[in-house]
Amino acid sequence: MALLGSSITVFIGITVVLTGYAAFRTGQAFADTWRPYWPVPVCCVVLTLVTRFLIWGLFRGDPWAPGGLVLGAGVLILFGTFAYMTTRARKMVYQYPWLYRRAGLFSWQPLQPDTAGRQSA
Repeated sequence: MALLGSSITVFIGITVVLTGYAAFRTGQAFADTWRPYWPVPVCCVVLTLVTRFLIWGLFRGDPWAPGGLVLGAGVLILFGTFAYMTTRARKMVYQYPWLYRRAGLFSWQPLQPDTAGRQSA
């Protein structure tokens, strides 16, 4: 309890499940609208503060526990970054299928032209 500022079940329920979903959707929203990456971690840090407020207000946890703040911010930034990168890769491939193909979960690569000048997969 001292490290996270609350019990592990409260931390997982509020941070991972509730605001983790919000961080995931935040990353998707920024990628879907072709915005840059840098606001995603900023929004996730704000969500961390919201999470700590909810833990304090609902479960009488310590809102300024360093472990809870750092671990919560790390988890939410991880969720937001994962959603941003997967959504951006998906959009690049689906919006420009004549230029790119999927090269993994987070990336894409240009199609190589064949000898006749056409694009090949």
